[in-house]
Amino acid sequence: MAIRRILTVDNAADLAVLKQVSKDVPAVDDGLRALMDDMLETMYDAPGIGLAAVQVGEPLNVIVMDLAREGDPPAPLYFVNPKITWASEELYVYEEGCLSVPEVYDEVERPAKVKLTYLNYQGETVEEEAEGLSAVCFQHEMDHLAGVLFIDHLSRLKRDRAISKVKKARRAA
Repeated sequence: MAIRRILTVDNAADLAVLKQVSKDVPAVDDGLRALMDDMLETMYDAPGIGLAAVQVGEPLNVIVMDLAREGDPPAPLYFVNPKITWASEELYVYEEGCLSVPEVYDEVERPAKVKLTYLNYQGETVEEEAEGLSAVCFQHEMDHLAGVLFIDHLSRLKRDRAISKVKKARRAA
């Protein structure tokens, strides 16, 4: 396993990749599992609770998440070729952040519940329902697969400020 570099919005080349629409993968094989293992290690190192493959430069429909609370054992989740098959009309507001937009947080409104289908780490088809933080994180990562960042849900002014803040922090570092 290896820690990969996470692409960020302050770099034009990175942003171009982050804006790409990811592609389905033909099968879950050892190469894809190695990518997912790297993604998980990268996410834990960052630290974060979710990561899409495009964030490490691989525009593939692959997501890893772990919503275990601090002190609890890890509970990694793997989503290959995920799809949202239903979303509730009820909405939920949550203050989101993103490893590709470091140190920026803002409220985003999303459906409170979603039904999803995906292939797991073994390549088996899974259908389930998510709500609360699980639904928020899943939808956030699904946005990445469509080339959408959480700041794209904000006003233009807030989005521009967020990008400026990331650029300023990079220059200071």
